[in-house]
Amino acid sequence: MSTYRLTEQAVLNALRHVEEPDLKRDLVSLNMVKDVELGVGQVRFTVVLTTPACPLKELIRKRCIDAIHTHIGPDIQVVVNLTADVTSTRSNTPVLPGVKNIIAIASGKGGVGKSTVTANLAVALHKSGAKVGIIDADIYGPSMPVMFGAEDLQPAVTQINGKNMLQPIRQYGIKIMSIGFLTPPDSAVVWRGPMASQALKQFFADTNWEELDYLLIDLPPGTSDIHLTLVQTVPVTGAVIVTTPQKVAVADATKGLAMFRQPQINVPVLGVVENMAYFTPAELPDSKYYLFGKGGGQQLADKYDVPLLGQIPLVQSIREAGDEGKPVVTENDPLTYEAFRAAAEALAQQIAIRNATQDKTRPVEILRT
Repeated sequence: MSTYRLTEQAVLNALRHVEEPDLKRDLVSLNMVKDVELGVGQVRFTVVLTTPACPLKELIRKRCIDAIHTHIGPDIQVVVNLTADVTSTRSNTPVLPGVKNIIAIASGKGGVGKSTVTANLAVALHKSGAKVGIIDADIYGPSMPVMFGAEDLQPAVTQINGKNMLQPIRQYGIKIMSIGFLTPPDSAVVWRGPMASQALKQFFADTNWEELDYLLIDLPPGTSDIHLTLVQTVPVTGAVIVTTPQKVAVADATKGLAMFRQPQINVPVLGVVENMAYFTPAELPDSKYYLFGKGGGQQLADKYDVPLLGQIPLVQSIREAGDEGKPVVTENDPLTYEAFRAAAEALAQQIAIRNATQDKTRPVEILRT
């Protein structure tokens, strides 16, 4: 029988050999190990991950068990509990104080499925255990009420600390705010830019979001007053660029990505999502047909040295789910669920890396001359 000395310090020393794969530091120095409990020949502890959507959680669990067996004793029973505390580098601002990460979802042109990607990323993050919200910032063409089957709903108004606050609509676990909840469904919003910008500011300041891990901002296509209002009003953690593979879409997406990288804006680009990457017929689930070209999203990601977060297939179920007001991720279809789950995990991973390696986010100050 092996002889060893099982103490809390011995456990921590063993776990100093386990490196967090993304942050490249050991779990103990990152203060990720909590609640060490010792028994006869057994140890139990908790590892606090940087996001519940961590794609490497099982690898971390295995490395912890291996470290205990290698550095203390091979016959110790090890129980590793995994929990998460989503990281944030937000500066202390009065707007959205309970929101840890604000993520801009952008595209260079319309028709690439940006809103579909936003809705399904949100649900996938929620299913991982995160608290998620969406602001539909496309004031002139709001999509979220339809995509979440909430066209007929209106936000309630409650008084909080003497101020009237909108309560976001909650569907499938996601908190949502859209101009579509506040205007008749068949009417057009005919506003000048300053009015649209003011509406977006109200979604930030006059909505009771409470605590969220991720607030996704579904931006209108291109670059506009709405984009500037976003980065000037709230500290944006990072941006995701949505494109399709064809050359014209990638060219427009390039402009959207370049906007966030302008020196006066300087919002980190977390990665690219390639939507409609390939067509897979339901009767041939293992076949891929590249109807819009191949590799456009990867080329864009490579050009700007950012990750390709995911490739979303072109399948009928995604369109049908959106029309029915139920994001396809809720259906657990193996093909579509896996694509969005992987993209959501990759996004959460990049947010955690960004928060650990870059400065705090602040609203952008754009000087006028």
